Amino acid sequence: MNTEDLFNADPYGLEASQKREFLSSELKNLTAFHKENGKEYFNILKAIQKDELEASTPIEQLPFLPVRLFKLLELKSIDSASVIKTLTSSGTTSQIVSKIYLDKVTAGLQTKALVHIVKSFIGNQRLPMIIIDTPNVIKNRKSYSARGAGIMGMVNFGRNHFYLLDDDMNVDWPGLELFMEKHKDEKILMFGFTFMVWKYFCKAAIEQNKKVDLKNSILIHSGGWKKLLDEAVDNNTFKEVLHTHLGIPNVHNFYGMVEQVGSIFMECEKGHLHAPSFADILVRDPETLEVLDFHQKGLIQVVSVLPKSYPGHSLLTEDLGEIHGEDTCSCGRKGKYFSVYGRLPKAEIRGCSDTQAINEEDRHASIIS
Repeated sequence: MNTEDLFNADPYGLEASQKREFLSSELKNLTAFHKENGKEYFNILKAIQKDELEASTPIEQLPFLPVRLFKLLELKSIDSASVIKTLTSSGTTSQIVSKIYLDKVTAGLQTKALVHIVKSFIGNQRLPMIIIDTPNVIKNRKSYSARGAGIMGMVNFGRNHFYLLDDDMNVDWPGLELFMEKHKDEKILMFGFTFMVWKYFCKAAIEQNKKVDLKNSILIHSGGWKKLLDEAVDNNTFKEVLHTHLGIPNVHNFYGMVEQVGSIFMECEKGHLHAPSFADILVRDPETLEVLDFHQKGLIQVVSVLPKSYPGHSLLTEDLGEIHGEDTCSCGRKGKYFSVYGRLPKAEIRGCSDTQAINEEDRHASIIS
């Protein structure tokens, strides 16, 4: 089995033993590849890794990088001429952003992975699409913020795209009415970042007493939840209010990050985030970094076989989460399923500087283009 084989099968079809064997082999190969082709990565491994990896080395013992290193170092395993696109994490002007360098191979794998995952939720046909954002966020086609990259990744699933917001983040209500009239008998796909969906669309509709009937739609969204939780809005409340005031019946959150493009973890109908066949998660103790068992909260580590142009195949995030099980979710999808509980307030990962406060639309707002 190789990565390409996975795109011809159910993205949640591998059983635990099959997946572990596949990931173990691929991740070891990627570690060796990036070590050989990336000077910075080579130096990092030389400093932290005493012995060479063996065939029997388990995934839990493979080296990983703190995501914050992508803000501090230029980490890539290709020459500059091979870079076709650079992704950056979102942030304020005072923040240092992550830079992720993509070549043609990695960008292609990203696209295939995203298509494979999302189509398993929405079907194979392109749908009329509402993007809950402004079109100006995707102006630069060679360098995207995480927000822009997310939008560009998702527009591939839609047609007749309608950008809901103007540059001042106000809803184009007349434009929405025309769009809805044109596609009144069709299923509609919607995409936006969680806080923007809530603040600029849902709350605006309620406050302005606008009536919108999106009963034949599906919303995919992503982003930090801290701002919503500050307003006592959890995932269930978010879905209930969207259904009550906008009529949206199907809402799927996803977890992902710009430092590991393509490997998104979609929320199933039961409210759990799922790891696809080509990616996985571990949870580690924030202090000892030991791997924790299921049902224990800790720092999320994400692994993926997709990053070929930069060493993003095994990353320790600054997010807290909990794995609920593997291959046993009642939705029927195989693989680990889990929840994310937010960011560690001040993460210090093995000598890295303390985590600084970042925008809620930062790393979570990632995907691919």
